[in-house]
Amino acid sequence: MTALDDQPTGETRAALSPGLYTYDLAPTKREGRRWGAYNVFTLWANDVHSLGNYAFAIGLFAFGLSVWGILAAFAVASVLLFLLLTLSGFMGHKTGVPFPVMSRIAFGINGAKIPAGVRGAVAIAWFGIQTYLASVVLSTLLTAIFPELSGLDTNSVLGQSTLGWITFLTLWALQVLIVSYGMQMIRRYMAFAAPTTLLTMCALALWMFVRADGSISLSVDAPLTGGAMWLRILQAAALWVVIYGTFVLNFCDFTRSARSRTSIVRGNVVGIPVNMLFFAVIVAVLSGAQFKLDGRVITSPTDIVRTIPSTFLLVTASLALIALTVAVNLLANFVAPVYALVNLFPRRLNFRRAALVSAVLGLVITPWNLYDNPIVVNYFLGGLGALLGPLFGVIVADYWLLRRARVNVPDLYTEDVQGEYHYRRGYNPRAVVAFVPSAAIAVVIALVPVFQDAAGFSWFVGAALAAGLYLVIADRATPTLDVDGEAIAVDAE
Repeated sequence: MTALDDQPTGETRAALSPGLYTYDLAPTKREGRRWGAYNVFTLWANDVHSLGNYAFAIGLFAFGLSVWGILAAFAVASVLLFLLLTLSGFMGHKTGVPFPVMSRIAFGINGAKIPAGVRGAVAIAWFGIQTYLASVVLSTLLTAIFPELSGLDTNSVLGQSTLGWITFLTLWALQVLIVSYGMQMIRRYMAFAAPTTLLTMCALALWMFVRADGSISLSVDAPLTGGAMWLRILQAAALWVVIYGTFVLNFCDFTRSARSRTSIVRGNVVGIPVNMLFFAVIVAVLSGAQFKLDGRVITSPTDIVRTIPSTFLLVTASLALIALTVAVNLLANFVAPVYALVNLFPRRLNFRRAALVSAVLGLVITPWNLYDNPIVVNYFLGGLGALLGPLFGVIVADYWLLRRARVNVPDLYTEDVQGEYHYRRGYNPRAVVAFVPSAAIAVVIALVPVFQDAAGFSWFVGAALAAGLYLVIADRATPTLDVDGEAIAVDAE
């Protein structure tokens, strides 16, 4: 066995701080962890098949990549993501702590608010946007079944019609209800949504394949070739990793409840390389079949759902897409800000209260107005997203390359100046110094038009720069202890 599997149990070196230690932030006991390989797989089965991901992947077909080019891009991306997410997942399994606490290892007990805050801000914005996109599907479904409701879709209150407000608030409240029951309810919802999603998308692809007489177009009329094709493949693979840059950071929020490293590996193998290639095949069939039928490039599976002639099948497919979007939102955009808010206000917020605050923030930003403003989406969310790579670079370099996975878990919860992660007033200046210039470079590459061809690689550039700089200036003189958190752990959900 390695240190990842078998670590000695130690006692706390200093008193736990109520500003750092709460039930929701505490490490989980190894005994009783419930997340097996299937639960990890359902996480990816839901998230990979999101409407936003389909829009991105189908867009590759529109931009000139052939079916084989799309498959190649996702093959490269899935291998990279499997490696990154497995590393991140092992960190959560060993320590049993959520992402804001994990960040304390490299950034310090106070400095951890920087990565947790960035991750939470990105997630809150996307929570609102994804809820809005799901509400559009629900509004379309309701007007198709009850045409008289179209009268509620003509006015505008803060940018939303009456029907839009009704559908948005309905889905908003549903997600708040699910999250209020904690991680166990999220796990159960994923287990339900994953097979529903896969069966629905398979059925939709099969229906389109039959409509196209058993064949599809392998590309648009003028596909990319040669160097331009390979550049687009690499850009697409890099952008796919960027999309999952959020999950790469806070995968530990879920794997802290994983039964074993084997469960993580098995779930990731089926959920990432296998599932992502399966996703790419569905994209190829949907886009290729529609192009063969009428020469039109669709932008989302909802474009196809609207053409389903059977009311029953239309309702079934629409509800499945809504269930899928809710699942994706819970996983990618709700859990992260909840833990971030609990970490910021541990004395006032618990998991349920933080979930409500996060949801309210996702509402008051009027996400439909954000989504309809490409400047806001590209610059605000794009800029925040570019910060995730440097954060990952510092955290992973510190954990795997500097400490060799040796973590003193109890010291993550003490404000004692002798604590291992106190650094200077709770901040690790070396981590901040490595992060700031790397983040600045990543944001410039992501947003400045002159770097357009390299923009897709900003996450990798930022991560590599931050990791390299941190390893150069990191403190290697201070000894690192390896102490588990069983003495202060709580039951896993």
